[in-house]
Amino acid sequence: MKLAWIMWLASVLPPQTADSLCLSTTVYLEARDQSVRGQQAVAEVALRRRDSGLWGDTVCDVVTARKQFAPTLVPPSTRLSNSEAWAESVTIALEAERNWALPPGERKEIVPGASHFMAHAIANPSWRNAYQVATIGDHTFLKVQSLKPRKS
Repeated sequence: MKLAWIMWLASVLPPQTADSLCLSTTVYLEARDQSVRGQQAVAEVALRRRDSGLWGDTVCDVVTARKQFAPTLVPPSTRLSNSEAWAESVTIALEAERNWALPPGERKEIVPGASHFMAHAIANPSWRNAYQVATIGDHTFLKVQSLKPRKS
């Protein structure tokens, strides 16, 4: 299936379902070749950003913010063709959402405080010297700023 079709589908689904689809797609595009822990860390960064409100109010807003995650960096014609990796991405995204719905003190955090990550092979961002939280596979997770959940 093509990325453009998935993103269109997300635009017509109910918000919670759309967010799960957007998170699954992001995990697939960013980390399908990484360990489960690396994929969980990518999902965690997206969920932490959503909670901050700095990149949008929904996961779909966050992962489609300009030049932030793969859904806006790869061509819309990109095919998500690895069905095994897709199934794993969906499972990881749903588990991450369940975990993130817990109160902050009860969540299992893989990369505490990380608001960004970079793939060593392709990224050279200006913030690459930020505080490094962890390196998992070929991704480094960074805390660039102090993100605080917006007030409800």
